[in-house]
Amino acid sequence: MTTLCYAKKTCSIGIHVLMEEVGLPYDLKIVDFSKGEQKTPEYKALNPKGKVAALVRNDGSVLTEYAAIAMWLAMTNPEKKLVPTDPEGLARTIEAMDFIVGTVHMLSWRLFRRPDAYSDSAEDHKQLRERGMNAMLAAFDVVDEQLSGKDYLMGDFTIADTALYYTQYWAVDVAGWKLPTNVQAHYERMKARPSVQASRALEGVS
Repeated sequence: MTTLCYAKKTCSIGIHVLMEEVGLPYDLKIVDFSKGEQKTPEYKALNPKGKVAALVRNDGSVLTEYAAIAMWLAMTNPEKKLVPTDPEGLARTIEAMDFIVGTVHMLSWRLFRRPDAYSDSAEDHKQLRERGMNAMLAAFDVVDEQLSGKDYLMGDFTIADTALYYTQYWAVDVAGWKLPTNVQAHYERMKARPSVQASRALEGVS
């Protein structure tokens, strides 16, 4: 059975949503970051990158990185229609997902949450956190325009929406920020999906 290695309040939230969308049986293996389990020899043997999500597939092979896992789940379950089949639609889906993972998450949220990764000076941390927050909210403004007149990023629900969801979760439920109008409407729409409700129950949020 496929096993999803995850940690709470991480991007693995979005992969968990996708696992629920696919609807096939799977196991969950929590990697407790507060205990440093991502750095243990046991986990590093599974994923040398020491990150989540990691997907252990039925044949024992391990797939890592958000976009790779999301694309594999979509393409091995085509009946779920998690990505468009036309070249333009597929490219635009990857474009949207890459912007969210690369800019909203890695360049913005990480700066806000982990200023210590960029400076050893406690005096710098406040400025770095503010810079990260402003960058993330600016990125959400770009996404807000893309969502204008649409329920989901591509019109229909795709893997890109799961990436947007986990960053929305961070912004609202972790940081307490206000989202732009269309991004907030998308967030409410996502929270109504059974897959997201299952993930939120796992995370311990209503």
